[in-house]
Amino acid sequence: MEKTAKPKSRLCTLCNEKRAALKRPKTLEQICRECFYTVFEDEIHRVIVDNQLFKPGERIAIGASGGKDSTVLAYVMSELNRRHNYGLDLFLLSVDEGITGYRDDSLETVKRNEIQYGLPLKVVSYSELYGWTMDEIVKLIGLKNNCTFCGVFRRQALDRGAALLKVDKLVTGHNADDIAETVLLNILRGDIARLGRCTSIITGEDGPIPRCKPFKYTYEKEIVMYAYFKKLDYFSTECIYSPNAYRGFAREFIKHLERMRPRAILDIIKSGEDFRISTSTKMPEQGTCERCGYISSQKWCKACVLLEGLNRGLPKLGIGRSRGINSEHNANTKQANGTQSLQSKQCGSLDF
Repeated sequence: MEKTAKPKSRLCTLCNEKRAALKRPKTLEQICRECFYTVFEDEIHRVIVDNQLFKPGERIAIGASGGKDSTVLAYVMSELNRRHNYGLDLFLLSVDEGITGYRDDSLETVKRNEIQYGLPLKVVSYSELYGWTMDEIVKLIGLKNNCTFCGVFRRQALDRGAALLKVDKLVTGHNADDIAETVLLNILRGDIARLGRCTSIITGEDGPIPRCKPFKYTYEKEIVMYAYFKKLDYFSTECIYSPNAYRGFAREFIKHLERMRPRAILDIIKSGEDFRISTSTKMPEQGTCERCGYISSQKWCKACVLLEGLNRGLPKLGIGRSRGINSEHNANTKQANGTQSLQSKQCGSLDF
């Protein structure tokens, strides 16, 4: 009886020498580990160079949460900076939201990354900046709207931490999946202002510190593969307060599309890039918050409005559109002078 011959292992479609170890989620090519490392890093390098994200001598803060995206970002930025002589001074910047059993553990990962990659680390906390931790906020408002508070506070905390480090730019680990999700969310919410800028690879150029997204075209699955094969040290637990976040539903939808057609993620980003906003659409004018000096299209920035609600025992004050809330402040300008005597901490006091 003749033995059935075993099928030969597929060779890498790029080098045609080594055995293929994985199928790229983005292109479905079967390639070896070494070729995967090369194309993964080269694609990010091309994005950095083609979009002129950095200039030699700049100080760059890497938003570091300890998760897969920011850990791979810190590792790759460090490698590319050395290999291609970008001439950048790199720093790790973390935000401690005050989530027991989640952020305290992930910050330990960031502290190990500080040693592993030789990058200085700066940590800023909600408790120091706002006088509240996320544990305290969730205890007060419950799980329904907690991501609104955390998202607003976190964005501003990163800017304030970057200001303390005196950096020129802040880079974040937002990947292609994240950006595609954001395009869909802004369409579903009818948020024209954010839809017009959510696909930009550099944002906040008119604000205190520009933000860059070197992973704009990098698939989340490939980031996970890279971290796994490189044996990088990262924290993989999801935030304990985020299971019911609205973004999660968009994320599931994107995953279904990717399974049917891997190119769908890049196509959504391309659609977002090509959107044209009607000239008759009134866009909010950018100004500064009268209370803390942060960028805002209203008299008070969203963080100050949310913080005011917390301090007054009215946590739902800042939920939803801020126009009505700011109108309330405008109508009570004289009475609002009393907000300056709040015993709780105001929304930071750094100059921008």
